[in-house]
Amino acid sequence: MTMNPGIPTQQYAVQLVGPSQLRLTKNKEVFKPGPRQVLAKIEAVGLCFSDLKLLKQFSAHPRKQEIVTGLSKSVLVEIPSYVAGEKPTVPGHEATCRIVAVGSEVKHHKVGERCLIQTDYRDLRTPQSNAAFGYNFEGALQEYVLMDERVIMDRSTGKRFLIPVPERLSASAIALVEPWACVENSYATAQRQTLKARGKLLVVADAGHALEGLAEAVTAGRPATVTSLCATPAQRRELAGLGIASDEVSSLASLPTEEFDDIIYFGAGKQTLEALNDRLAAHGIINIVTGGRKIGQPVSVGVGRVHYGPTRWTGTTGSSAAEAYKRIPASGEIRRGDTVLVIGAGGPMGQMHVIRSLCAGVPGVTVTGTDVDDARLNSLLQKASGPSKANSVPLRLSNTQKTPLNEKFSYIALMAPVGALVAAAIRDSAEGALINIFAGIPAPTRHDLDLDTYLAKRCFMVGSSGSEIRDMEAVLQKVEAGQLDTDYSVDAVSGMAGAADGIAAVENRTLAGKIIVYPMLHDMGLVSLAQLKDKLPVVAARLHNGIWCKAAEDELLRDAR
Repeated sequence: MTMNPGIPTQQYAVQLVGPSQLRLTKNKEVFKPGPRQVLAKIEAVGLCFSDLKLLKQFSAHPRKQEIVTGLSKSVLVEIPSYVAGEKPTVPGHEATCRIVAVGSEVKHHKVGERCLIQTDYRDLRTPQSNAAFGYNFEGALQEYVLMDERVIMDRSTGKRFLIPVPERLSASAIALVEPWACVENSYATAQRQTLKARGKLLVVADAGHALEGLAEAVTAGRPATVTSLCATPAQRRELAGLGIASDEVSSLASLPTEEFDDIIYFGAGKQTLEALNDRLAAHGIINIVTGGRKIGQPVSVGVGRVHYGPTRWTGTTGSSAAEAYKRIPASGEIRRGDTVLVIGAGGPMGQMHVIRSLCAGVPGVTVTGTDVDDARLNSLLQKASGPSKANSVPLRLSNTQKTPLNEKFSYIALMAPVGALVAAAIRDSAEGALINIFAGIPAPTRHDLDLDTYLAKRCFMVGSSGSEIRDMEAVLQKVEAGQLDTDYSVDAVSGMAGAADGIAAVENRTLAGKIIVYPMLHDMGLVSLAQLKDKLPVVAARLHNGIWCKAAEDELLRDAR
């Protein structure tokens, strides 16, 4: 084992020991790395609304549960920072660290490397989700954290979950790449535009509909199995002509839930659509071909699964199934000339969406941000005015309780986990609008949507949860190139003594932006940037036009380093 001298045996840490039971510990053990393990010192960690979800749910949180596939129990027992179930954990997953010790069999990490932590271990499955740093593995609200190379390497790509970063960036800017990467993922993730090859297809056809475009759709992405429920012998003959064996069923009730990668429905029945909603698998697409008919009433749609599934809804008022697949956008990215609306723009993540749109470099874009809190909007204005002017992107901020909007938008991003906002976005959408359901509406949530309008306007809902290494690399590249400054998000700083107050501020929404905790500062409480001038004037003098920056961070940490 290679070990830096001076590493203590005990440390300050914020531990979650049960539901809503947060504890500042001053003598938590600093684990010594085993042969395949890495010890890192935490430089900075951002607080996240997801930390609050873990705080409330504790062992019931899907990412706090036991790992069931991906690593054997014999390996997991070798990792003392694996804390699934009822074991106390350390939250915090937006982090910058420096490797200070490695085990004798570590192959991919070296002492001294400064790293950004990718925290989403998608190959390590729990019963309902996947493993994650800051959940069933201890996170960053401590001075030192132990990680294992068998966990922190991406098996499919061979890439590291500890991404090397330059010395010239602030620790806060690096830590905030993680939440910004979640934003990046919601825009940049590729959308499937064909039937899933070797997937499971369900075809349902009401009387009076020909299976137009089905052969073309199957040619583009040939499924492994086809299940069908057709109203007429002619439809069954059309299906047989595809050359794929089809299992005919007599009712949707006989089919398992969340089973099919693609569902093509030739029809416009509300009850049928609501039953098909339940048959759509994770990452599945439902394609509604109405053939000019109207559904005529709102349909209960699983809006939560659009974010967490992620499931997708497409369709056409015409008669061709292939046409509807062609309408699916390549990604959730904003497009040339988009009129962007960010609802809930004044919160930490809403601010990121606004600033990302301003800095995206897409011609002809205009950005509108709405909130119901003037203080939050003023905070956003202070941060976003610079990028708006620098990139010549018009920005408008509005408190919709005082000044309702009466126009249509071609890109709508939702920051509040409220199903009714999805319905309103469809109503307020322009032709071809993308609706980015960014806020984590609980997965089981359904809401009545006007699918007639959705299809007629050719809308498309996107949504995603978390990020991947490629998203973090993309954001880091933007930060290094000067295209994006993640420090725009910072609203307050803290040491370990103020971490619990910081989490309370996230819960109570008393700060508009992000809170950065520096674990090496044991006794410092929570200080907003607005308070810096009175409490830490020397640090305040280093701010860049009121924005947090490396010079201010260096001044804050001068005596601690």
